[in-house]
Amino acid sequence: MIDSPYLVEPGKKLKLAKRDTNEKGDFQDRDDAEPLVAKNLCKLDELQEVLYAEGKRSLLVVFQAMDAGGKDGAIRHIFSGVNPQGCHVTSFKSPSTLERAHDFLWRVHAQCPPRGMIGIFNRSHYEDVLIVRVHNLVPKDVWSKRY
Repeated sequence: MIDSPYLVEPGKKLKLAKRDTNEKGDFQDRDDAEPLVAKNLCKLDELQEVLYAEGKRSLLVVFQAMDAGGKDGAIRHIFSGVNPQGCHVTSFKSPSTLERAHDFLWRVHAQCPPRGMIGIFNRSHYEDVLIVRVHNLVPKDVWSKRY
């Protein structure tokens, strides 16, 4: 088991109200964290090479947050140390006419990374559950089945 103050154990509830929004972990500021960040970016680059060379698995990373929640910046920063030829970022916005003509996971499946590659989703299929309901894009009998 990973020993981390940030780990939420399976079956346990996370109470965000009890979390400090100014949490910095073991670091005083951004400059203090920079050596470890650089080391981790190098490690990520090495692991990406192994993933590609092995060609047996793929990696899908999903960023889900509200608008202006920092998804773009997080993607840009975290993946700044990898080879962009081995990554593909997909941003899910309102479904197009073509996408609406298929089942709600069709566009998600089409963007899943092939073996050896890293796929990054800026948002996820969750949008096809929440947004279509909020903006009345599909009737209740359609979105309710997605839950």
